[in-house]
Amino acid sequence: MFKEFKKFISRGNVLDMAVGIIIGSAFTAIVSSAVNDIIMPLIGIISGGIDFTNLSFTIGGAVVKYGSFIQNIIDFLIVAFCLFMTIRFMNKLTHIRKKQEQEKEKEVIPKDIELLTEIRDLLKKEKKKNK
Repeated sequence: MFKEFKKFISRGNVLDMAVGIIIGSAFTAIVSSAVNDIIMPLIGIISGGIDFTNLSFTIGGAVVKYGSFIQNIIDFLIVAFCLFMTIRFMNKLTHIRKKQEQEKEKEVIPKDIELLTEIRDLLKKEKKKNK
């Protein structure tokens, strides 16, 4: 059982996932701080000084804190947008890298292929001259 656990832990996917979770937690803390400390106060100013986190109403003995719900929706939308932009940026970098690799592959033409291409081009020229 220990060997199987060691094999499971040492696989690359598990380590990548662990790193992703840790970075995701840190990223969530940063985004939450940005929302709570920067964005929500600005939205509060725009909306006439309303502090969303304190918005609530009471039904019977229950307090419904819909302001916290609004806050969490905004948090989610900002986190989702940041994640979207990060993935979009990474996809563009990957696309650029693939394009550069393809250009390098095109540049490296074996000598025999290059020689055959030159011969072909010369034969085409000769054929056109003879017509």
